[in-house]
Amino acid sequence: MPIPLVLAHRGYTNGFVENTLAAFTAARRLGADGVELDVRRTADWALAVHHAANLPDGRPLADVAARDLPEDVPLLADVLGACQGMSVVNVEVKHDPVADPDRALAGVVAAALVDGPLVDGPLVDGAVVDGGRAARVMVSSFDVPTLDVLRNAGLPVGWLLRPVDDVAASLPKAVDRGYVAVHPFVTGVDQALVDAAHAAGLGVNVWTVNHPADQTAMVAFGVDAIITDRLVEAVELVHGTKSNGETPGW
Repeated sequence: MPIPLVLAHRGYTNGFVENTLAAFTAARRLGADGVELDVRRTADWALAVHHAANLPDGRPLADVAARDLPEDVPLLADVLGACQGMSVVNVEVKHDPVADPDRALAGVVAAALVDGPLVDGPLVDGAVVDGGRAARVMVSSFDVPTLDVLRNAGLPVGWLLRPVDDVAASLPKAVDRGYVAVHPFVTGVDQALVDAAHAAGLGVNVWTVNHPADQTAMVAFGVDAIITDRLVEAVELVHGTKSNGETPGW
C-alpha cells in the first residue's frame, strides 16, 4: 500500500499561530513530511505567508508594505528556509480579484520559485542548501487561471477543489491542463476517485483530514498526501509503516 505524505496545514497550529515560522518549525520537529501554506502579496509585491486577505487589525495585506508587516507574518523566503529537511512545501497562491485582477501574483510567485531562487538553490528540484536538503515545492490554487500561469512557468501544479466541486469530473480537465495532482476536500474522496486519478496519472492530495477515521480511510484509499490540522495523530498513523522518503503524487 502506498505511504502518503503528511502535510501540516499552515504548520503545526496546536499552540502556535498558523502560517508563522514557529508553526512551520514545530511541524518539522514533530515529523511532518511537509507543510501547506498560503501566499499573498504585500503593497510592494513581496510574498507574504498569510491566509486571510486582511491582517487581524483589519488592514488589507495588499495595502501593507513588507517592512510594515506584523512580526508574526513571515515572507515566503524565510518560511522555505525554515522548512529545510522536509520533503515538500505546498504553496497555495491566493487569488484576490480586487487586489490582483490580472493575476500578477502568480507570475511573481513563479519567478521567485523558478528563477530566484529563494534559498540559494532551485527549490523545485530539492537542491542541497547550506548542508541540508531544501524541500521540493508544489503550487496550488482554487483559481484555474492562476494555476495555468504557474504551470506555464514549469512548476508542478495541484488543483485545489472545493467541497461542492465534482472531483471525478475535474480529473480529465486537470490532465488536459497539464496539472500533476488534484487537491480535493476530504468528503469528496473515495476509493473509486483515488483509483481514477491514479489511472489518469494524477496525484491525490487531500485536505483537511482531521478526524481519525478519515485519516485511516485516506491511508487505506492510497492517497498521496494528507493535509491535516491533527499532525501528531497523522504522523503516528502513517509513520509507523513509512519505509522511505519518496514523494509520490508531487
